[in-house]
Amino acid sequence: MVYRIYVEKKPLFAHEAAALKKEFVELLGIRGLKSLRIVNRYDVENIDEALFESVISTVFSEPQVDDTYRTLDVSEKDRVFAVEYLPGQFDQRANSASECIQLISKSERPDVRTAKVYVLSGDITDAQYDEIKSYVINPVESREAELGEFKTLRTEYEIPTEVEILDGFNGLDDEGLSEMIESRGLAMDLGDLK
Repeated sequence: MVYRIYVEKKPLFAHEAAALKKEFVELLGIRGLKSLRIVNRYDVENIDEALFESVISTVFSEPQVDDTYRTLDVSEKDRVFAVEYLPGQFDQRANSASECIQLISKSERPDVRTAKVYVLSGDITDAQYDEIKSYVINPVESREAELGEFKTLRTEYEIPTEVEILDGFNGLDDEGLSEMIESRGLAMDLGDLK
């Protein structure tokens, strides 16, 4: 079973959210943004419920500065999206939580997945919402995460049976390299490819 907990800094300690809201308003010019909440989401598998309950206030949160929720309370007018690391990227928060739970339980390491949930309130157009998401999500290391519940944290990856061979790559000129970057959606520029 996958257990989920949301952890949010109490308003007095929500410095990250306040700083990011200021960037959205001042740098992106999104004046209609009234509030921004940043909530850390933890999904955990391969532990029992009693252990999960015991680590909420020791591993996932600091009760003096954090609020925890089983479900995320948002209004219908709020815009909500979550960001997670891409598969293969190291998630320090998930790794640390998993290690701490293993130390406490003295058993196998559980699977932990994290995401950062952004809750935007105010008068925000669709274009501004997209601009905020592209500002927050670095496609080299992260992606937009699903908001729904997980049945399992295990992911199956298809193992490629063949590797493409690029004939003539070394002979490509700037135009050919630029076309390759565009057609393959590479996260590098012409200088990197050269």
